[in-house]
Amino acid sequence: MPSFKGQYEHSIDAKGRVAFPAKLRKSLNPAAQERFTVVRGQEPCLYLYPEDEWENVEAKLSRINNFTKKGRLAKRNFLRYAEDVSLDKQNRVALPSDLMEYAAINGKAVFLGMGEYIEVWDPEKLEEIDSALDDDAFEEIFEQVMGNEPESDGV
Repeated sequence: MPSFKGQYEHSIDAKGRVAFPAKLRKSLNPAAQERFTVVRGQEPCLYLYPEDEWENVEAKLSRINNFTKKGRLAKRNFLRYAEDVSLDKQNRVALPSDLMEYAAINGKAVFLGMGEYIEVWDPEKLEEIDSALDDDAFEEIFEQVMGNEPESDGV
């Protein structure tokens, strides 16, 4: 199954519509039917889930225990800002104004492929986040998250 990757910057029109990158569109599963759910990201960005991937997210959310305070809090603050959007005939997506305000997206949007979903950033915010992480820190983080695989002896 194809995954989303790469970085693409597009201008946003006065109605909050932005061209959905063609290369990302080619990676869409036909089951998504060009429909997405957009939510607040954990950083100042938006997460754009194709409909088929959103079903997986909802399945995980359904396993959260609603009878715990942490469970309710996690679901509430994730789902309360979720909105369904679709590509229009010109392959644009209309980003909800309240979500754009949260992510400080204004004028331009950067789409980042993140495997099963897409992050949407304000270019300046993304640059700010990127510049705060030096190469050594990134290398250490990458080793921590990717280095858990058993090492091969070359056998």
